[in-house]
Amino acid sequence: MVDLIMRDILGTPAILVGLFALIGLLLQKKDIANVISGTLKTIMGFVILGAGAGVLVASLNNFSSMFDHAFEIQGIIPNNEAIVALAQDAFGAETAMIMLFGMVVNIILARITPFRYIFLTGHHTMFMACLIAVILSTGGFTGATMIITGSIILGALMVLLPALLQPYTRKITGSDDFAVGHFGTFGYLIAAVVGKAVGKNSKSTEEIKVPKSLNFLRDTSVSVSLTMAILFFVVALFTGPAFIESELSGGTNFLVFSFMQALTFAAGVYIILAGVRMLLSEIVPAFKGIADKIVPNATPALDCPAVFPFANNAVIIGFFFSFVAGLISMFLLPLMGLKVIVPGLVPHFFTGAAAGVFGNATGGRRGAIFGSMANGLLISFLPALLLPVLGSLGFEGTTFGDSDFAVVGLLLGGLMEVLSSNILFLVIVAIVLAAIFVVASMIKRSSGQNDQEGKQEAM
Repeated sequence: MVDLIMRDILGTPAILVGLFALIGLLLQKKDIANVISGTLKTIMGFVILGAGAGVLVASLNNFSSMFDHAFEIQGIIPNNEAIVALAQDAFGAETAMIMLFGMVVNIILARITPFRYIFLTGHHTMFMACLIAVILSTGGFTGATMIITGSIILGALMVLLPALLQPYTRKITGSDDFAVGHFGTFGYLIAAVVGKAVGKNSKSTEEIKVPKSLNFLRDTSVSVSLTMAILFFVVALFTGPAFIESELSGGTNFLVFSFMQALTFAAGVYIILAGVRMLLSEIVPAFKGIADKIVPNATPALDCPAVFPFANNAVIIGFFFSFVAGLISMFLLPLMGLKVIVPGLVPHFFTGAAAGVFGNATGGRRGAIFGSMANGLLISFLPALLLPVLGSLGFEGTTFGDSDFAVVGLLLGGLMEVLSSNILFLVIVAIVLAAIFVVASMIKRSSGQNDQEGKQEAM
């Protein structure tokens, strides 16, 4: 019986998270229909996630084979959903536990510190939990020690990063109604800083009229299909029909095969996103309900598209120039002895667009352009540096796509090399406490500067 509970029930991530959803729904006194529906949807979300991973990985493997043959370089496509799905077999239970208890730590820190932010971007919570589980496992962490340490790290990130970005978010929105809870924070911070440095007297992007024909880029499925089709066609032309038709397509025309592989990739991303949405649609509301009672007047930290409506033109400009920087990086990385990071549309669209909004807020058009390019360089070079830290997962043809994952992974990986796991636990607790005071000081100073600038502008 103990073996059944520990290995087969608690050791199965889908069932483990389903049990958490069940408990959360029961605590909220939901009716029996909602309890059953929410629990089953949570479990199905994990199942769908795994199915999508199989579809996407098949396409990634073909692209990697073509890229290797054409350029004799191993190309890596960053995709958070893909690498998390790949990690589920080995780190699924640890990811689930760190995610759940990390949310608890988030609520506790929001209650007892000045940072009253509740991180509601559930899929990024899961992605960061997975990264932390992978990195801690490479340092010898297992069991309860891994879960406790990982939960402290995750919970601290969930309050500190929205707080660090909030002065710039406030500049965009004009209020503190919400914060940005998305693990591309360092990219947005750099975009805002670069925008302020280069954008003096630059007009806002919102004074430009953008053709409505480009609005299709906001449909992730269409834009992923289009971008991957272009990438597959370009690589296919360099690879040549002989290799593709003899080794990969089974005789199907190499261009037709490339087109279908691009759509297969997009379909895999769509399936995975559907699984993630279904998985988290019950968990996040459960935490929101609990948090409202425990942390009154908390600020919701939302996904990065929350800032898109404040600068629609900056969204398109940010995506385009972030992607351009990714293409440039693809040629610079081998010169530095790093793996080639093929610019993935999903990270460049979401983080590039948001970086454009932050850059525009501090530096207008020039800020949006150069700020988003800085983000594009960041999410190209940092994932390349992260690959060795991920161990065997770093050789699966994909990696984490957004800046915070690489920053956290590299910092944790560096600590792993110099500290034992027991000492590392104490160091992490000390870092969390120190970070709270440092970030509080930075926010106070930044808020004071913004108030002073506002008074000068008024005069």
